[in-house]
Amino acid sequence: MWLRMPRRALMLQPRTHWLVLGLAVLCSLVVFLYLLECAPQTDGNASLPGVIGENYGKEYYQALLQEQEEHYQSRAASLKRQIAQLKQELQEMSEKMRSLQERRSVGANGVSYQGHREQAPGDLLEFLHSQIDKAEVSVGARLPSEYGVVPFESFTLMKVYQLEMGLTRHPEEKPVRKDKRDELVEVIEAGLEVINNPDEDDQQDGDDGPLDEKVTFNENEFIEGYYRTERDKGTQYELFFKKADLMEYRHVTLFRPFGPLMKVKSEMIDITRSVINIIVPLAERTETFAQFMQNFRDVCIHQDKRIHLTVVYFGKEGLSEVKSILESITSESNFHNYTLVSLNEEFNRGRGLNVGARAWDKGEVLMFFCDVDIYFSAEFLNSCRLNAEPGKKVFYPVVFSLYNPAIVYASQDGPPPVEQQLVHKKDSGFWRDFGFGMTCQYRSDFLAIGEFDMEVKGWGGEDVHLYRKYLHSDLMVIRTPVPGLFHLWHEKHCADQLAPEQYRMCIQSKAMNEASHAHLGMLVFREEIETHLHKQAYRTDSDAAG
Repeated sequence: MWLRMPRRALMLQPRTHWLVLGLAVLCSLVVFLYLLECAPQTDGNASLPGVIGENYGKEYYQALLQEQEEHYQSRAASLKRQIAQLKQELQEMSEKMRSLQERRSVGANGVSYQGHREQAPGDLLEFLHSQIDKAEVSVGARLPSEYGVVPFESFTLMKVYQLEMGLTRHPEEKPVRKDKRDELVEVIEAGLEVINNPDEDDQQDGDDGPLDEKVTFNENEFIEGYYRTERDKGTQYELFFKKADLMEYRHVTLFRPFGPLMKVKSEMIDITRSVINIIVPLAERTETFAQFMQNFRDVCIHQDKRIHLTVVYFGKEGLSEVKSILESITSESNFHNYTLVSLNEEFNRGRGLNVGARAWDKGEVLMFFCDVDIYFSAEFLNSCRLNAEPGKKVFYPVVFSLYNPAIVYASQDGPPPVEQQLVHKKDSGFWRDFGFGMTCQYRSDFLAIGEFDMEVKGWGGEDVHLYRKYLHSDLMVIRTPVPGLFHLWHEKHCADQLAPEQYRMCIQSKAMNEASHAHLGMLVFREEIETHLHKQAYRTDSDAAG
């Protein structure tokens, strides 16, 4: 059968040829008749307008062309409207189909996290309302204990009253950060919009004057507000307004729901070949340096093995001990990746870090500015590599600063080994959120930003100046507490030659480093405690004798 079909097709080919030819002739005749039918009827004796008889002039043709153009424009606009309507209907149908598919793929209590940027408006509005329903806005939530409460912070037009979140946070302050100021201004303006342009279902009892005049509020009539954030739902705002000549308050509740998660970036980071140049400025303190090198040997030489150490030593006293410690580490661990720079001048931390950064002559490198009283882990070194990127990011970790072990462990026979003191508890230390000395940044960024300012003398100021330089640049500053970075306690000395402001900062830091409020309170009220214990012992002896 399959072999006979081509022969049959050859036999039918002449007939098909004549049939196609006849159809073509027929179509030509139909087109010719259509053209004759549609051609405009003219009088054979009449002359063409504007040519011979000049019955019509130039204005006639312009009017005729304008009429035709308006006709085609109207027709084109109509077609565009129809196309837009069809596109809208098609988009609505596709969004409904996508919504149905998403609802089928999500469980009864699940939330669909979108990896794309667009979402159907109806679905988004439904999601935002669901966030409000889930938040503790209208109905209280049952909590297991007092620690489950999400507290509010209050604010007025001028100040924010916030719970302490660190030693640099004041209980009362003006909003310094621009995003916080903008947020609260936006919230107050939104509250005024709700009051001054109410919906039909808003309660209006008592709002109007004696002649049913509309009462309009302004920002000066904002009395106070409260806000709190539930991290997985959104931020709740409670606003109160009052006019001076009225007794009633206006209360507005607003909620800023968090939207669905959206992917911003996904990347692979290879840190296997990333070398960190740890730069330590030093003057005397050889015993502390020996302790630092013990931690350095355990973490950097035995575990990480991708480290270069640069020590910038000021002065002559103690220099031989430092050399001896480095040579001992070299002989024990066969470690040669270090540089010792000697400066016969007065100690200046910024100067030492500048010299240490320039002492590296092998091109680009990630630098960790470190003090001799810092303890770090191998995990921190990886965090340093992950959170710094040349030309894009610098890493400013918040250090956990340990209190005076003599006070913290006063009830014991003596302080435990340093490794056992490295715990994150409120009685053992605090997050040093006012310190900016420990930082990871690439050498090219450090040189481009202008290094440390050598005009800043004394304690602490040079770190803040460098930090501000990065804040004023296009680089992203990563500021976060990290668990693997500790500042070991040591007694502070505030030099007399410091400027008054620097001396005050040094004294404050010295006081904060000693102990927690509870332990300091025990020291302040030591006599009262001893008196109480003495009375208790006397009563016990009296009861025993009786």
